[in-house]
Amino acid sequence: MESSKNKPLNKIPPARLEVEQMTPYSAPLEGRRDLLRLDFNENTIGPSPKVLNAIKKITSEQISIYPEYLGLQKAVVNNLNSPYFVSLLKPNQIGLFNGVDSAIHSIFYAYGDRNKQYLTTLPTFGYYKPCASMQGMKAIEISYEGSDFKFPLQAIRNSLIKLKPTILIICNPNNPTGTTLSATKILELAHLSPKTLVVVDELYEAFLGDSVLPVVDFRKTPNLVVLRSLSKTSGLAGLRIGFAIGHPGVIDRITRVTGPYDINSFAVTAAFAALTDQEYVDNYVAEVLQARIWIQKRLCANKVRHHMDAGNYFLLWPTHQSHNDVETSLKSAGILVRNMKNKPLIHGSLRVSIGTTLQMKSFWETYKNVDKFKALN
Repeated sequence: MESSKNKPLNKIPPARLEVEQMTPYSAPLEGRRDLLRLDFNENTIGPSPKVLNAIKKITSEQISIYPEYLGLQKAVVNNLNSPYFVSLLKPNQIGLFNGVDSAIHSIFYAYGDRNKQYLTTLPTFGYYKPCASMQGMKAIEISYEGSDFKFPLQAIRNSLIKLKPTILIICNPNNPTGTTLSATKILELAHLSPKTLVVVDELYEAFLGDSVLPVVDFRKTPNLVVLRSLSKTSGLAGLRIGFAIGHPGVIDRITRVTGPYDINSFAVTAAFAALTDQEYVDNYVAEVLQARIWIQKRLCANKVRHHMDAGNYFLLWPTHQSHNDVETSLKSAGILVRNMKNKPLIHGSLRVSIGTTLQMKSFWETYKNVDKFKALN
C-alpha cells in the first residue's frame, strides 16, 4: 500500500486570496517583429544610434557582474531639469525601475492595503487594476464625460473630499482616450487631499508638452509622484527602464519594495546614451506630431469616426466592417493595431499608434481597402 507521504498532490498550494481572485493584465506580445507595430504606442523607428553604439561596446565584465547605477539618477535630472522649473530636481528625487510597469507595481505595493481605496478614471491603462487588486484595494472608477471623453474633474474632486482614497492615479495624457488635465489642475487635486498619494503617469507627456514637473515643488507637494519612461520616445521598450519622480521620502519608500538589481546592465547603458541624445527624441516627437496632423486630415475629410486628442495614438471606429474584422485584416496585411473590445465607453473601436508620416500613409492606404470605402484622398 502506498504511503500517504508518497501520494501525488492533486492541488497546488493556494496563493493569497487577492491573487487567486485577480485578473492578470495580458497583452499580445508575440509575433510582432517585422510588422508595422501600431498597437502598443512604441517608438516605431527604434532608438538613437548612440544607444546602439553604446550597447555594442558592453564588455564581458559588465555582463558578468551585477549592474551599477551610479550617476544614472543624475543623468535623468540633467535631462529633465530646465531653468523654467520652479524647483530644480535632485538625484534623490528619482527612483529607477525595470520599466514604469514596475514603478506602478511598487507604488501599490508600498502604499496600497487591503480594503483601502484607489481612485482613477475609466477607461485607462489596464495595469493599474491588477496592481491594486493584488493588494486587496477597492477601485473607485470615474468615467470620462461625453463623446469627447472630457476629464471628470468635479467628480474626482468630490471623491477626493468625501472618500479620501489612499491613491489617485491619473494617466496624463490618458491611454487610450488621449484626455489631458492641466498641470495646474493636477496640483490643485494634490493639495485638496494631502493624505492621498497622487500619481501622474506621464508616459506620453512628450506628445503633449504640459508636464507637471516644471510647476511642482515636491517639498510643498510631497504627495505627488510623476512617472516617466524611455519606451515611448527613446525606443527602449525592449530593455525596460522607467522612473518615478517625487519627494525623496516617497521615492525612498517606493524603491524599498523593489529588488536590488531589477534593472539590467544593458538597460542602464542604453539609458545613459539615450538621455544624452535629446535631439533624436525631439526630432522623433516632431515627426509623430506631423504624422498626427496628416492622418487626422484624412480621417476628417472622409468622415471616419475617430477620437484624437493628445498622445501618439487615436481611437478609430470602423465604418463598414466590424472592429474585429478590421483588426484581423490589418494584421494579415502586416499592420498591428489594438482592439478595444469590451473596454468601457470605447467598445467597438481600435486604438492606432501614430508613427512617422510614411508609416501613417501605409496604414491609411491599407485601412481604406480593409474598411471598404472610397476615400476622397
